[in-house]
Amino acid sequence: MNFEYFTAKRIIDSKTYKSSVSAPIIKIGITAIAIGMVVMLIAIATGIGLQQKIRDKVVAFNGHIMISKFGNNNSHESDNFISLQQDFYPEFKAVEGVSHIQAVATKFGIIRTETDFEAVIVKGVGGDYNWNYFQEYLIEGRLPNFSGKRNEDVLISKYIANRLNLKLGDTIQTYFMRDDINKSPRIIPYKIVGIYNSGFQDFDKTYIITDLKHIQRLNKWNADQVGHFELFVDDYSQLQSIQEQVYQNTPSDMNTITVEQKFDTIFEWINIFDKNIYGIIGIMILVAGINMITALLVLILERTQMIGILKALGSSNLSIRKIFLYNASYLIVLGLFWGNLIGLGILLAQKYFKLFPLNPDVYYVSEAPVFLSLGYVLALNIGTFVMCMLMLLLPSYIITKISPVKAMRFE
Repeated sequence: MNFEYFTAKRIIDSKTYKSSVSAPIIKIGITAIAIGMVVMLIAIATGIGLQQKIRDKVVAFNGHIMISKFGNNNSHESDNFISLQQDFYPEFKAVEGVSHIQAVATKFGIIRTETDFEAVIVKGVGGDYNWNYFQEYLIEGRLPNFSGKRNEDVLISKYIANRLNLKLGDTIQTYFMRDDINKSPRIIPYKIVGIYNSGFQDFDKTYIITDLKHIQRLNKWNADQVGHFELFVDDYSQLQSIQEQVYQNTPSDMNTITVEQKFDTIFEWINIFDKNIYGIIGIMILVAGINMITALLVLILERTQMIGILKALGSSNLSIRKIFLYNASYLIVLGLFWGNLIGLGILLAQKYFKLFPLNPDVYYVSEAPVFLSLGYVLALNIGTFVMCMLMLLLPSYIITKISPVKAMRFE
């Protein structure tokens, strides 16, 4: 039988332990760990969730990697065409990790109604377009189908629909300027078949999605000429490496740019979340550790006579320190249990019932997103336990300074 563990268990189970002077301090220590765990879980789950949600929304409109002619990377309109006759299209087999490639083109247009107008970017897509991201954002109607003959179906955002008082099934007159400003603009009537709401207002107020064939006709391009290519990758963490390989496997007159490079301001902002998460974790562990140090010192003070007796009976300093560290580890585990129970409960409630809304104008999402992973939950619990135990090693050293004779006389 482990003597230290047995003694620590007897102390924990004793009624005098639960009604002693140290009981309130012990409860405060357990509460501090529980609150710290709740805060850390929420910080990580919502921080990572927000990063992924914003990233997915940017990717939905642009893909992970864009291939275009040099000089057009920062343009919102496809000025120069690229031929579809490429070695990397319709499948980018030369680079491992590319899951999909699609051809698109964009053009400035103006939606005009009887009472108002709105400038937009008309994004033309074809039958190879990946609708998986937009499926989540669709709130009314259906997604367009551009795999057959040219049609006038269009997908617009809820923002534009509200601005122009449009609804599903309406026909919108979209004006496109000619190169010769003396000529009247070209007009295409589009029929609204679907309305989406990504919550990312910068994109929602900008893009409408229609048939690529319209952009080709407006630009007087052939059927095998497009504005640029958008690539999707399997593993986002390998984005930079894949982009470099893609660049090496494209013609010399084409450039590749990642979504992070194109929207560097947005990604720099969401990367700050990592620093905030690390800061919160550090502060919470420090607070929990300090409270546990206080609780341990009070326990040692309260059990001074017991320490003296154990020393007189031949117990070593290390053995007695283990007794109190076992005791402290029980309190830490208890705090972690309640912290996980409450923290995960709040996160699951938010995930499924959307209890806490956010301002989409500021955070690009309408509610706090939650990312749950067994990996980081385990890592957080193990890390907190280890850090707290390490912080308790030094104060437990005070046991070595206690004299058996003085301790047994201590009251």
